[in-house]
Amino acid sequence: MSTEEQRLAPLREKIDALDAEILNLLTQRAKAAQEVGHVKGGFSSPVFRPERERQVVARLQEINTGPLLADGIAAIWREVMSACRALEARQTIAYLGPAGTFSEQAAQTYFGHSIVGLPCASLDEVFKSVEKGAAQFGVVPVENSSEGAISRTLDLLLDSSMRISGEVVLPIRHHLLTKTGNLDGVTTVCAHAQALAQCQQWLSVHAPHLKRQAVSSNAEAARLAASDPTLVAIAGDPAQEAYGLQAVAAQIQDDPHNRTRFVVVGAYECQPTGKDQTSLVLSVDNQPGAVHRLLAPLAKHGVSMNRFESRPARKGTWEYHFYIDIAGHADDAKVVKALEELKETAAFYKNLGSYPHSA
Repeated sequence: MSTEEQRLAPLREKIDALDAEILNLLTQRAKAAQEVGHVKGGFSSPVFRPERERQVVARLQEINTGPLLADGIAAIWREVMSACRALEARQTIAYLGPAGTFSEQAAQTYFGHSIVGLPCASLDEVFKSVEKGAAQFGVVPVENSSEGAISRTLDLLLDSSMRISGEVVLPIRHHLLTKTGNLDGVTTVCAHAQALAQCQQWLSVHAPHLKRQAVSSNAEAARLAASDPTLVAIAGDPAQEAYGLQAVAAQIQDDPHNRTRFVVVGAYECQPTGKDQTSLVLSVDNQPGAVHRLLAPLAKHGVSMNRFESRPARKGTWEYHFYIDIAGHADDAKVVKALEELKETAAFYKNLGSYPHSA
């Protein structure tokens, strides 16, 4: 046995013993979770409560004194809670498919891997799947740091009865992918329209000869490129792995800090956690100073606005809906007062939901 092996052997034995101890504790935790499930079942309580899981992780991060980083603790306990939750009932989560999309990655990042994924062909289908009960929750992109709001998602949030109960922000890393890892015989680059827009400068400089073709998702582009040697896909790590592709070039997004925000939609309404956000849709009559008067109650009651997005109201009269995110839960005292006044001012008002803020 080498000197290295001699020194590693006792450390490995220690790790093996700790792993066995951790497994024993996880088993105890799982049994306790099952007992919680039995109690919930008697009261018809929901299996998944995002605000409760957020509080669990936050408490552990607060009492942590070891070398584990906060993100590491969140990732570990997310999977622990996901596995324990599945003992009560495995949750079905709808997302924009096929397999390998960033939406699937967002769903797994938020809910953990112990879920049943339901890939959908469109954002509309994600909402319909949740509304009809085929899935408990849906995960949809709502805005990108480079290209702004996802218009179809905003329209669906306006028209749907679904509530937002969570959010997750993913770094978006786009790769140029083919089966061979080169561009021999390739004539067309395909991707979701948003991805093409996020990589347009890189493509113009490094692949100006390639035609650009928009498809329903980056994962669909990867699926097509896996079987058609004339196509190269723009997609991320999940799609590359799912379809066995190789990178011609990595991280080709024009913005190195490119991120996409996803929201979780369903029938569930979160309780306050102390670190929440509320999403609203508003409109005003077309009068001078109307928008200023609309937002005045927020400033009056000390409620911060995190996001403001306008979207045509589709009435053909140059009217707009305003999508606003504010800090705090709709049940918080100062938010309650601000929203009461805001409702009196707005020509249209819809609360999309209050939920734990990801930041």
